[in-house]
Amino acid sequence: MEIHDPRQPSQFHGLRGLRGLRGLPGLRGLPRPRTRRTALLLTLTGAVGIGGAVVLVGALPHGDHPSPARPGTLATTAPAGSPGVAPSPGAPGIGDPLLPLDGNGGYTVSRYTLAFDWRAPRTRFDASTTISASATQALSRFDLDFAGNTLHSVTVDDVPAGTTRDGDELVVTPAKPIPQGGAFTVRVTYTADPTQQRHRGDAIGDYGWVPTPDGTVLYPQPDGAKMIFPANDHPSLRAPVTFLITTPPGVSAVANGRLVERAPRPDGRVLWTYDSEQPVAAQLVQMAIGKFTFVESTGPHGLPVRDAVPGDLVNGTKAYRSLTPEHLAWLEQRLGPYPFRRYGVLVGDTDLPVALESQSLSLVPKGDLQGDRVDAERDLVHELTHQWTGDSVAIRRWSDLWLSEGHARFYERLYSEAHGGDSIESAMRAAYEQHDQWRHDEGAPAEPRTEAALFKQVRYDGSALVLYALREKVGEGTFEKIERSWVTKYQGRVAGTQDFVALASEAAGEDLKPFLTPWLYGDRTPPMPGHPDW
Repeated sequence: MEIHDPRQPSQFHGLRGLRGLRGLPGLRGLPRPRTRRTALLLTLTGAVGIGGAVVLVGALPHGDHPSPARPGTLATTAPAGSPGVAPSPGAPGIGDPLLPLDGNGGYTVSRYTLAFDWRAPRTRFDASTTISASATQALSRFDLDFAGNTLHSVTVDDVPAGTTRDGDELVVTPAKPIPQGGAFTVRVTYTADPTQQRHRGDAIGDYGWVPTPDGTVLYPQPDGAKMIFPANDHPSLRAPVTFLITTPPGVSAVANGRLVERAPRPDGRVLWTYDSEQPVAAQLVQMAIGKFTFVESTGPHGLPVRDAVPGDLVNGTKAYRSLTPEHLAWLEQRLGPYPFRRYGVLVGDTDLPVALESQSLSLVPKGDLQGDRVDAERDLVHELTHQWTGDSVAIRRWSDLWLSEGHARFYERLYSEAHGGDSIESAMRAAYEQHDQWRHDEGAPAEPRTEAALFKQVRYDGSALVLYALREKVGEGTFEKIERSWVTKYQGRVAGTQDFVALASEAAGEDLKPFLTPWLYGDRTPPMPGHPDW
């Protein structure tokens, strides 16, 4: 996500997980897949062992798996399928200190299937979400993050389940407990409201559904996906997504990943099927509907590039959109190969103040592409950088957001310096002069004071300043080695601040923890290496 300071091919996995979707208007006649139950090895990562048999659960995941029980409780571990393990409720959140109810415990998601029966702008419509999951504990009940409107039905393995809504938590009680290691399928039908939004007092502003003149785009960051579909919503938790979007004739749909099929229906409506191809965090899901023109080009090494542009904005945004192959090549020189199978820019016909790095399809408001070239390229390079840092390398907890936004701002500034913008040194000096105040008001880069301070300026230029200080400390050559190692080692994985410190130390051949700790956590900004006059 971008704000300014004041100025190879995957095999589609079919339509697994579509059980029960045949009843959704516009989706009748779809194949009905079979259910498979498999025993999965339970992996308890990031837990604290006690005597080899008891773990403290409810802590943040060390990888892509949520904790298996309610925060602060003790649970005895046992192999998947072991008899005598009493079912218990899954945790209502994974225990992130800033947003403790984000995500859920007791299961992992293997795929989402999102079915939207779109009708007209700002008009409610039928929707369903099918979640294929595996239990990481014996579950008596489990939570979904869901803040949508009218709930119609919930089934677990085609059997009606009990439900309770507790704020943004949808508590699901299956007819029978789910055994540890068991695969299960949840289907939720509901009414989607494409006007539903919430507001934040930081850079993001309004988020959730974002209406456009002829449809919608999505802005789920940071935890707005729950307004769009029931999810396991934390940036460390990812799963592939299948999109089934039915639109009226003459209206297009676009989503993360690959267009698998565009199928006209007998009633004249059109079913669009997309596959995200790779796991995606809920906050990076994109689904847009409108009268789009699809503009295709090719990036480095034959990478497919496809922009989705409202028809009347194609010409007015072409000059800056056409720079994407150049931006890709520039970033690949510094960060290595682009980490996904395709890329594109989704032009939002909206007055959103910010862009969004939705995975493989960055949302960029039209105004960002119709003004000054330097500013436009800063936005475009920022969101593209996120595909490496924030999308491919996901953050472990919200306090690690500096790793995502700081990297995007750093490379945006570095690119701009070479393409008509201010020098990175002058930008970083300006940030240095404000850094103590930012730390006081918003917390240190890796230690936000509150959830409300997440997307404040210290997470942007303030965090880029940490990377700049590191480069000044170790030199450009070693810094480039650190950066390439970071996005290579953790490609497709979850990583956090301590992982970065350890990797930087290894790449530099020296312990950088004493240097980076005050930059990341201190109350005062340390001296800038090489700049005693700052």
